[in-house]
Order: sequence, then structure tokens, then C-alpha cells
Amino acid sequence: MASHVPVARRGTSLSSQVGLSERIFASSEDKAFAAAVDAGLAKVEEGLHAEMRFADNLADVSARYLLVAGGKRVRTMLTLLAAQLGDGNTPGVLTAAEAIEITHLASLYHDDVMDEAQMRRGVPSAQTVWGNSVAVLTGDLLFARASKMVAGLGERAIHLQADTFERLCLGQLHETIGPEEGEDPVEHYIQVLADKTGSLIAVAAQMGVVFSNAPTEYEQPVVTFGEKIGVAFQLIDDVIDLSAKGEETGKNPGTDLRAGVATLPLLRLRERARTDAASAELLARLERDVIGTADNAVDSAAATAAIAALRDHEVTAQTLEEAHGWARAAVEALAPLPDGPVRKALTRFADTIVERSS
Repeated sequence: MASHVPVARRGTSLSSQVGLSERIFASSEDKAFAAAVDAGLAKVEEGLHAEMRFADNLADVSARYLLVAGGKRVRTMLTLLAAQLGDGNTPGVLTAAEAIEITHLASLYHDDVMDEAQMRRGVPSAQTVWGNSVAVLTGDLLFARASKMVAGLGERAIHLQADTFERLCLGQLHETIGPEEGEDPVEHYIQVLADKTGSLIAVAAQMGVVFSNAPTEYEQPVVTFGEKIGVAFQLIDDVIDLSAKGEETGKNPGTDLRAGVATLPLLRLRERARTDAASAELLARLERDVIGTADNAVDSAAATAAIAALRDHEVTAQTLEEAHGWARAAVEALAPLPDGPVRKALTRFADTIVERSS
């Protein structure tokens, strides 16, 4: 069983996560702020490894499988950043950050089962190693552990966690069922992204404000920021899914399309196919050679060419611009926050989200 455990990746820091150079973080206030966030990240990472242990050998291995495989700790970062608007890395902030990250990890186990994903974070997905039942139950265990941790933070935390969990489930349900008759597919897709990704990022930042005793008027700005940057994050992933640089992105080009996921470039192509013959021809190629072909053992030249054509099509550039628009809106939501290192770091964080596609 030990052979299934990936090697833990190196920890991260504020500067490596958001690309803050010495020039940007030059003042003593900024350096103290960065040091506080980095100290919080180290404590949360230590806490995650301690919390994700169970009185069962298989559960211990399967529950920590994706944790040690790596991950960006985006939600942890946002909790700690927002907490610097108040009393900083309080015990409640650290517990909330750990609970949110465990909730995120739990959702990955379930998502991979539903999407029949073969890989996650550069290693075989949990259900590929142990089967669907173990993967689902591992996700359930992690949701339960996160709920126990949140319960210790009081009624407010319980409600925040429950509301977010509800949105995660609704987002997955709506993605699975698809848009209803007469519903705009793009609007439906954006709402799915807001529910599945934006909601958890938003509550991560919100808990940073709440459990650091920061002013309550900062809650809504960071919630709006989190929702919008979550959508931007996923739209950039749609562009990355088409990237020819598979070794750099960690994804085989067209992975989502092959799995039958209707990403925004595809949805925009379907819109254009109604009136544009070239777009209609490309859509037909994608539907024939790519979409829903994840189980094919051998990739075809036709599939590779169709994915490349979609990558070069205007709809992919349009998706990239829409992602930038969501990121700009996220930054605009930060206007009520005071000038200083927190707002600066969150703004830079939004920039790094959309720079991932370059």
C-alpha cells in the first residue's frame, strides 16, 4: 500500500504563490505581513497532516493521498491573507483554513469519481488506485472531519460551512444534469463555476475576516472577490485544457473535452456555429473525434488536430478575455478595503490567476 503514496511536495510561501517580488514587497510593513502569512501557511500545513489521520490504516493512506500529492493551497492562502485585516493568524483562523482545505480535498475525491478522472495532481486518481467505493467514502470521511473542526468554531462557522457545502452539491448536480430547456448554456455554466469553485474560495476569505475579528464591513468585499476570482480561475483552466504544453500544464490537451465537459470555448463555439460555417465544421470535428472519447486507448491525429484548431479559434481568445474580465471585477470588489499589503496581495493574487495561461 505504501507504493500508492505520492511523495510530499515542498511547501509554499506567499511570494511563490502570488509572485510578489522584493520590489513590490519592499517596505518593512509588507515584509512583516509576508512573514506572518508564511508562518500561517507552515502551521496550516502541519495541522493538515495532523488532522487527516484516522484510526484505520486504509483511511490514513487514502485520506492523505491527495494531500501529499501537492496542491496550490489557494484557499488556505486567501484565509490567511484576509485574516491580516484583523488579528492575523488566530487559532480560529488556522482551524478554519485547515477545515476549508480539507473540504476542498474531499470534493476532489468525489469529483474524480463522477468525472471518471484518471489523474489528479500528477498521480493516479484515488478511484484508479482503490476503486470508486473507497474514493467516495474517503471523501465522506474528509467532509466529516472538516465538519467536526468547524463545529468547534461555533454556530457562525457551521452555517458558513453548511451553506457552502450545499452550493458545492448543487453546482455538481447542475453540471451533471446540464441546462434546462430554454436556459442559456453559458449562464448555466458560469453559475456552475460560481457554485463549485467560487463558493469555497469565497468562504475561505470570509472565514479569514470572521475569525480574525476584522471589521464586519470587510466580509462582503472578500466574498465577492472570492466568487469572481473562482470563476476566473476555472475559465483559465478551460484555456489551459487546450494548451499544447502538456508537460508544463500537467494536463493532456483536451482532457476536459475528451471527458465530455462542455467548457466555455466549446459553448462559445456552439453559439458561433449557428451562423458561421467554419465554426460549425470545427464543432462537427470535435463532436466526432474528441468529445466523450476519454476511454479511447489511442489518441488520434484527428483529435489532436481538432483540439489545436479550437485552441487557435477566436472563442478561446474570447474565453481568455472573459477570464480577465472576471479577475478585474474581483479586484474592483476590493475597493472598500484599506490600502495596504492585504489589498496589494489580493490584487496580485488575481493577476497570477489569469497569468497562468501565458
